[in-house]
Amino acid sequence: MIDFAFMYEALIRLVGGVPLTLQLSLIASAFGVIFAVTAALMQLSDSRVLRAIADAYVFVIRGTPLLVQIFLIYYGMGQFDFIRHSFSWALLREPYWCAIFALMFNTGAYGSQIVRGGLLSVPKGQIEAARSCGMPTVMIYRRIILPLAIRQALPAYGNEIILLTKATSLASIITMMEITGVAAKMIAETYRVVEVFLVAGGLYLLINFVLSRGVAMLERRLMRHTRTDSSTRSVQRRAA
Repeated sequence: MIDFAFMYEALIRLVGGVPLTLQLSLIASAFGVIFAVTAALMQLSDSRVLRAIADAYVFVIRGTPLLVQIFLIYYGMGQFDFIRHSFSWALLREPYWCAIFALMFNTGAYGSQIVRGGLLSVPKGQIEAARSCGMPTVMIYRRIILPLAIRQALPAYGNEIILLTKATSLASIITMMEITGVAAKMIAETYRVVEVFLVAGGLYLLINFVLSRGVAMLERRLMRHTRTDSSTRSVQRRAA
């Protein structure tokens, strides 16, 4: 029999892990976008060296589990003396930053393929027309390539952010007390597995619902001109 009074108590405690879950997700997403765009541009560059580096990064990250990557960063970096005696050790000895680095590298690799697909979806004719008008490369990217690529990549990248938010639960393995970490501690204290994980799953569901609605609103905002054009064309057809 499910104890709803205990579930309410679990909810109060698990809500305390929500801020850390959001921090891990938002910070890793923000830096992951930078990695994704950089890797995508490297893969599309004319340099074989840059393409090889980006391909190797994507291959390694996509080919290994995120849990292994977290362990390698958290436990593995301390095995090297030059890292322990460098400025980076101030970050790499903390589980918080190790979790962020692992999530950031992971989402950057997956996101790079989404960004690359968005960049490749831009019609070549528009780029050639801009170049024929004498538009510089930076302006072409700013006014033509990136706006179109973002519209194409946004739905898939929104899904990647949701996957990343769920992946933050793995940070509990390295003592991070986010939602899953607090849930694991409660289960160890009470042995009430079903109630605790039902509440934890509900919190993740609520967070991802808000994220999905936010991405949908942003997508509608970016695509509002296409809806206006289609509405205008339909009115013109009816008038004709």
